[in-house]
Amino acid sequence: MILVDTCVLVDVTADDPAWRDWSVDQLARWSLRGPLLTNPIVFAEWCSDFDTFEAASAALQDFGLQWEDLPREALFLAAQAHRLYRRRGGTRPMVLPDFLIGAHAAVRRVPLLTRDRRRFDAHFRGLEIVTP
Repeated sequence: MILVDTCVLVDVTADDPAWRDWSVDQLARWSLRGPLLTNPIVFAEWCSDFDTFEAASAALQDFGLQWEDLPREALFLAAQAHRLYRRRGGTRPMVLPDFLIGAHAAVRRVPLLTRDRRRFDAHFRGLEIVTP
């Protein structure tokens, strides 16, 4: 089981020449180990590439992703990560989507498949992050 970050899905649907092959390969490998998870935050970020809800939902289904809502513990952990981010000089006033995604993986104790290690490493110690 692994939580899939938005960038990995975008690599595939946008046919990114630099990252598509890596993302497709990782999705295939991890799907053999168990469910590929998504959540409302990933879906909301990803939907900006689609014109209709139906198209986005169909594409999501094509990936075989299992939907999971964010546990309240993850929401709390995301808020704590955001507080630390602000104390370190971060300027964004609202909780960042990456904090919600990282907290979800951390609370569920599942790896996170992403290409963006920086923010996750800085705020979620012990989280297994699968990156290129």
